[in-house]
Amino acid sequence: MSVGVVMLVFILLLVLAVPVSISLGIASVLPSVFDPSFTVGAKYLIRAMFSGLDSFPLLAVPMFVLSGILMAKGGISKRLFDVFAYFLGNFTAGLPCAVIVTCLFYGAISGSGPATVAAVGSMTIPILTSLGYELSFAASIAAVAGGLGVIIPPSIPFIMFGMASGASVSNLFLAGIVPGLIIGLLLIFYAVIYCRRHGEDKEKIGREVRALHEKGLLTVLKESFFALLSPVIILGCIYTGVASPTEAAVISVFYSLLVGLFLYRTITVREIPDILVESIRTFAPILFILAASTAFSRVLTLMHVPQIVSTWIIESFHSPVVILLVINVFLLVVGMVMDTTPAILILTPILLPIIQSIGMDLIQFGVIMVVNLAIGFVTPPIGVNLFVASSLSDVPVMELSRKAMPMIVLFLVALLLFTFVPGFSLRILG
Repeated sequence: MSVGVVMLVFILLLVLAVPVSISLGIASVLPSVFDPSFTVGAKYLIRAMFSGLDSFPLLAVPMFVLSGILMAKGGISKRLFDVFAYFLGNFTAGLPCAVIVTCLFYGAISGSGPATVAAVGSMTIPILTSLGYELSFAASIAAVAGGLGVIIPPSIPFIMFGMASGASVSNLFLAGIVPGLIIGLLLIFYAVIYCRRHGEDKEKIGREVRALHEKGLLTVLKESFFALLSPVIILGCIYTGVASPTEAAVISVFYSLLVGLFLYRTITVREIPDILVESIRTFAPILFILAASTAFSRVLTLMHVPQIVSTWIIESFHSPVVILLVINVFLLVVGMVMDTTPAILILTPILLPIIQSIGMDLIQFGVIMVVNLAIGFVTPPIGVNLFVASSLSDVPVMELSRKAMPMIVLFLVALLLFTFVPGFSLRILG
């Protein structure tokens, strides 16, 4: 069976809304079913699935998922927002900017884009709309800024890329700091321009900010201290060498549990089983996708797909600049129709030979791939962040995507910078 037929069946299954894990599994077994001489059978595929899940770095993913849910239930996102609203509230677009900065900090806790949108958006969208901001604007800000959750470390997609490529996860985390901050600044720039053009209800905003100021800075900081401390502890453990990313994820779970139970007292012991069930429901689909994508990537490797694709691109496009543009367009299209985890696990082995042939650093390519797929979080038809924000605000997904388009354009501008200026990703590594 040809590669084209396998990929066509896979795409057709996705179009028919067959779950990604099942689509990957069906596409993986097709060559052995229709070609008895194919070297891979069902037993090999099952072993490949289990071996793909037998990974120490992979343990970080369910831990960060659980940690993110614990912190959302524990009200950490609200306390983060109060701090940034205290300092930014009196400026033009101060509260929308506070939402963006909160997403940056929450992304440094949860490592997940959808989790960031859910935790921050569920709290900030009602606040912004009550202060006179348009509902679609408030929801689109939360959806797009939530994409920073997969760029700012710790990042679940960076862990996946490290698994697929062999790159250092710690170095990937470090490389994501500057790109995440740059994108955050671009989103803040857009929010300021938007609010200057459309205006703000200064009276309502003033009352909200004055209520925070009446508490006093020390009170606000005291209430938010442990929320602000959480990313410092998590990232500090990684970068000082005290803990690996996986161990830091476990630390984040215990930290968020202790803060929620005993310090903020926003979580009760009775709620813990429900939180565990929610985290399992969140991670279980990822687990099935991981297993199936591992088998699918093995099949593609045996069918020499990485060599075929890399040879075609290199022979068709001779300029490294054009090659990088083609790869970016390809990843953007993939991000629109496929979730981040299977996209990284499937495409990394295919694209690595091309990247190596043009001499690009592996860490820089990891940043480029994750930023591309982060854009996919806010582009239909998959656009997970859009669906989360839509469920929180009841704004249709297509309306949200139209409202988010200027911010997506800024995301693309940043992507070009990271692609052609390696220093943005690699300078912090020395």
